[in-house]
Amino acid sequence: MTIFPFIGENKCAINEIMNLDRMGDIVAFVRTADARSFTVAAEQLGLSRSAVGKRIVRLEERLGLRLLHRTTRSVSLSDEGAAFYDRCQRILADLDEVEAVMATRKEEPRGRLRLDVPVSFGRLHVLPVLHRFMAEWPELVVNVSFNDRYVDLIEEGIDLAIRIGGADDSRLMTKALAPQRLVTCATPAYLEAHGTPANLDDLAGHSCLAYIHGGRPAEWRFTVDGVPRLFPVHGRFCAGNAEALRDGVLAGYGIGQLATFLIGDDLRAGRLIPLLRGHTIEGEPIRVVYPSPRHLSPKVRRFIDLIAESWSPLPDWDKAF
Repeated sequence: MTIFPFIGENKCAINEIMNLDRMGDIVAFVRTADARSFTVAAEQLGLSRSAVGKRIVRLEERLGLRLLHRTTRSVSLSDEGAAFYDRCQRILADLDEVEAVMATRKEEPRGRLRLDVPVSFGRLHVLPVLHRFMAEWPELVVNVSFNDRYVDLIEEGIDLAIRIGGADDSRLMTKALAPQRLVTCATPAYLEAHGTPANLDDLAGHSCLAYIHGGRPAEWRFTVDGVPRLFPVHGRFCAGNAEALRDGVLAGYGIGQLATFLIGDDLRAGRLIPLLRGHTIEGEPIRVVYPSPRHLSPKVRRFIDLIAESWSPLPDWDKAF
């Protein structure tokens, strides 16, 4: 699809339009179309009537199109001019947006930042980034809430939240920050005592520790021949807190399926052994969500930038194991 359907394949004309040196011609055209008058547009722009007219003629000649119908009493848009006018309005609105955003970025983060994070992930990985952010911007005050439920950001007046997966909310903007890798694992001692499962069917003979979510054990996720598969689990220990579940696996109660953001150090140190690696599947991504005003405040925008930079291209918890 071309940017301007009425221009067809005339890419040269499109390039000419987007040349910033010629934006004055576009502004003159839009102001004239809005006012339906060369005289009024000239007054608004601080130019002579003839200068406005010359700008529009120059624009029409470059495009090879008649944009305006002129009579001694009025000015009106041609069909091509109406289509071009719609696009020009968007271009000018985008330029206004860019200017506003860049002006906002110059401001220093200050005031109160309200942040909601998952309990375990937030404590382990968001707070260290937040502490660096606060050290850099001493006029910032931060309120952090820890929840494994999804709070209503707009209703509760929260600036942004870090979430692991979850349904989209049309009222919120979202940005993926890092993948969530799930690893099925157990301690060397447990595997020595109970054997190492060679395939998914072998899990039925093991104690599989479940994470309690919404009052029910969460099923494990695997991939079989490229197709996702859910696997119901039961075992000696279950918990509604991911760190408590990790502690149960480390205590030798059975096999767990845990995110690498929880067990990266344990895998690197050999305290946990990864299992069934051919069936590993990624969990839902870790992302930031925030209400979508036209312009983000400096405190929100800069914190999003910092946390995205801190976890790119590969977060520390996924390195070297």
